[in-house]
Amino acid sequence: MNPYVLTLLLMSLGLGTTLTFMSSHWLLAWMGLEINTLAIIPLMAQKHHPRAVEATTKYFLIQATAAAMILFAASTNAWIMGQWDINHMSHPLTSAMAMTALALKVGLAPLHLWLPEVLQGITITTGLILSTWQKLAPLALIMQTANFTHPLLLTTLALSSTLIGGWGGLNQTQLRKILAYSSIAHLGWMILMSQMAPQMTLIALITYIVMTSAAFLTLNNINCTKTITLASAWTKAPTMAALTCLILLSLGGLPPLTGFLPKWLIIQELASQGLALTATVIALTALISLFFYLRLTYAVTLTLSPQTSYATTPWRIQAKQSTLALSLATISATCLLPLTPTVFTLLT
Repeated sequence: MNPYVLTLLLMSLGLGTTLTFMSSHWLLAWMGLEINTLAIIPLMAQKHHPRAVEATTKYFLIQATAAAMILFAASTNAWIMGQWDINHMSHPLTSAMAMTALALKVGLAPLHLWLPEVLQGITITTGLILSTWQKLAPLALIMQTANFTHPLLLTTLALSSTLIGGWGGLNQTQLRKILAYSSIAHLGWMILMSQMAPQMTLIALITYIVMTSAAFLTLNNINCTKTITLASAWTKAPTMAALTCLILLSLGGLPPLTGFLPKWLIIQELASQGLALTATVIALTALISLFFYLRLTYAVTLTLSPQTSYATTPWRIQAKQSTLALSLATISATCLLPLTPTVFTLLT
């Protein structure tokens, strides 16, 4: 892709997200979401392959449907309540409609079926943008409208996302689909806290972005898209294979890695508010997600027998681009748990 066109598209992505962040009017927020969608579509379709075109078409149709639902909910709220302000979505019908549309846009279960298929059809770099940056604007709107949404709807979306996100990744062999189901499960943890403790949602979102960025950058570096190629990654890049295991376990929330931080704080918050049953259910669904992360770790470490090499293998992968972002993301995804008191103090 032409560098000038790529720069224009990335600036449009930033503009759309910033516009949604700064808006208090539903029309401006809707415009920001549409700019985001239109900016990422050329990035998704830049590989002239039928699967990429199919993924782009699915993404466009889903995002257009969600945007139409958001506009309809905002118009209905303005008709009933006389307000276009995001913070005045006080009618139960319009707030439920807006939350459902945002859940479709971000990929929450049971409106998640498009996300694994779309993520499978695009490149790893574009998948990183889709899994991280594209979720910022809808999540900002979800956090603003969560106070006007019925808690049962939010809890249902959260628990179903954590369950399906763990269950759906069990039989997958494509790493991008596994990361898509991982995204669905992590979104469930964020949505659960969006009404009772928004700062916990922010902590979970930042941690998720760091861990997912590390996972995508690592897979891009070692050029792995399937479990079978991940199993032989240690012969090409032994250090990266070991770091991949740590990143996957961090995504699963295994202590003492960074991914344990948001799960620990969220379960503690649920228990302190008397929601012991919800905390138990979401902790049990986290075990399902942890299983397929452990399965990937097993594929990397124990599938092939160890072989001693006394010479440098000439066909090992060499870094062809800067690994600064990969290094920072990997360190953050594995070593930030001791900073939990500081993070909690800053964000609360």
